[in-house]
Formats: sequence, structure tokens, C-alpha cells
Amino acid sequence: MANRFVLNETSYHGAGAIQEIAAEAKGRGFQKAFVCSDPDLVKFGVTKKVLDVLDGAGLPYELYSEIKPNPTIENVQTGVEAYKKSGADYLVAIGGGSSMDTAKAIGIIINNPEFADVVSLEGVAPTTNKSVPIFAVPTTAGTAAEVTINYVITDAAKNRKMVCVDPKDIPVVAFVDPEMMASMPKGLTAATGMDALTHAIEGYITKGAWELSDMFHLKAIEIIARSLRGAVDNTPEGRTDMALGQYVAGMGFSNVGLGIVHSMAHPLGALYDTPHGVANAIILPTVMKYNAEATGEKYREIARAMGVENVDSMTQEEYRQAAIDAVQKLSEDVGIPANLKEIVKEEDIPFLAQSAYDDACRPGNPRDTSVEEITELYKSLL
Repeated sequence: MANRFVLNETSYHGAGAIQEIAAEAKGRGFQKAFVCSDPDLVKFGVTKKVLDVLDGAGLPYELYSEIKPNPTIENVQTGVEAYKKSGADYLVAIGGGSSMDTAKAIGIIINNPEFADVVSLEGVAPTTNKSVPIFAVPTTAGTAAEVTINYVITDAAKNRKMVCVDPKDIPVVAFVDPEMMASMPKGLTAATGMDALTHAIEGYITKGAWELSDMFHLKAIEIIARSLRGAVDNTPEGRTDMALGQYVAGMGFSNVGLGIVHSMAHPLGALYDTPHGVANAIILPTVMKYNAEATGEKYREIARAMGVENVDSMTQEEYRQAAIDAVQKLSEDVGIPANLKEIVKEEDIPFLAQSAYDDACRPGNPRDTSVEEITELYKSLL
């Protein structure tokens, strides 16, 4: 069986990368942009940095900012109608996963109108046409949505998140500019950074992992482990390295899948609107311990990439615990809560556990699981 690997056709990295948007748009003959960005980014002037580039080049656009932190079916459908009226021929997504996921869904539906209900996009949808071209400008160092073939939309009526997987939705160009991330508050920087670390670790141990994806994931763990603390302190070096680290993680996990950390985090976002990165960070050490016996020698390499010394002299039990401890320490250092006590209501656990088991990320987990075992994992985190 062949292993498929899908990446952006073009990406720009480093301070000032957004300046390349104008040349890319003109070079591709695009006429008008439909800009997707969330209200806070508009309010605090982050979106304006990209709009200034478009204005300076004389490129017309229409701004769509009706996007929630966990975008809903309604957000997408409203966006589709706004796109149709705009006369645009490409999308510019500015933000974290929410803006990019919304843009991906809009772009796919515009060119595949038979999926206008949005619900039918869940899982691996049989779309036939590529998305409207997307330029992706991340403002958080976490989701890597600018380089992935995945997007997540909330079905508010059922309090659940739908994971959609479609290689036709990948942005044609990514502009990974750390200066677009400099205004992120500490809490968001920490949460999105731990989301990126979760991507790298889950992608490294998932059932679909192989040598090419391992290369990306181990390097991503190394970069994130050394740079997240600095990014939270808003150092230029920390921001630059995290912008790269989260992108490298995305190059890997997008192609091989994730595991039950994400399965368990998704329903928390759907039911409680919990920030995705916070949920992942809280759950990750516990699930790492749960998965340890199914990972062979991989935790040794995780520990090494996390900066743990003398791992080659450790027993398997020791290096597995060292990897978990290093992840836990990083999470603590950047201010992530220790448990789900302030988030989860115990009476909701049966619903959460079933939702996590049904989630598209669950089959990739290295250890086979059950609703009952996921229930116990949630309870252990209270």
C-alpha cells in the first residue's frame, strides 16, 4: 500500500512573509479576495496588516468576520452566501484554526455545492473539485491549518465537532509570518503551542506514522520544546521558532492522523467552548501514559527531542516516564491548568466519552480503546 503525502505547493516563512501576498495574487491572475478573519483580529488591528498589503497593491477584497472561536455550520453557510455575493475568486484566511477552517469549508462548498449542508463533509467526503484557492496567514502558532488537509466545524445542534478530511482543501500558499503572531496574549500562545506539541507527539505515535512523517514530528517536538517558553514571553526568537515548529508538525500529522487526545479534546470544545489547545494540553500527559505500552521505543525519541539528557542509559520504563514528565513540565511552565476540574461536569462524561469514541481521530490512536476506557480517562482528569 502506498503512503500519500500532501503539502502546500508554496509557503513563505519569516518576518515580513505577508508582503509576498500581493505578488502571489497578481502572479496567479486573481481579481478579488474574500478575506476570512475573526472579529477580535479585526478589532485589534491584526487583520489590517494584511489588508494594508492588499490596499497597497491595489487589490480589491471583501472582509468576512462572522466567525466564532469554534466555527459552526451556520458560520460556514453564512460565509458561503457572502462569498457568492462578493464576486471574489480567491480566499485569504487570517487567524488561527477557526478562520482557516471556515475558509476551507467555504472554498470546498463553493466548488462542490452538493455539500452545502456542511454535515455531509464530515470524515473523508467524496468531493470532486478542488477548493477555491486559499491564501493562509496564521496568527497563532498551533493549529497548522495552513498546511493541513483537515478542518473542524461544530454542529451546534448536536454539541459535537465534525472532523473533515479532504486533500482538495489545502491552501495553495501559506504565509507563515511570526510578526502576525506577536500580539497573541500569553494564554493563547501557551494553548496553541501545546496544541502544536500534541500534533507532533500524536502524529509520531499514531498507527499511520512512518519514516517520512516521523522526520517532521521529531523535529517539530525539538523546536517546540526549546521555543514555547520564549514565545510565551514574546521573544522574537521564540515567536519565530514556534511559527516554524507548528508548521513542521502540521506537515506530518495532516498526512498520518492523530489519536485520542484530540478525540477527547474535540467534545470539550463543542460542549463547553473550551480552547482546543488548553484541552489538548491538559489531556496529553494522561493519554501518553495510557498509550505508553503501545509505542515501542518511540518515547525515548520523544524524551530526547524534549531535551531530556542521558536517555540512552535509561530503561524503557524510565524513558517513557521521562517523556511524560518533560511534557507535563512544559505545560506547567507555560501556565496550562493541571486538570479538567473547572471545565467538565461529571454528569456529561458519558456524552463526552461516546463523542470521543466516535471522533474521526480515535482510530489512529496507537492503543485500541473503548467508550469505557475513555470514560475512565476523563474521570481521572477531574
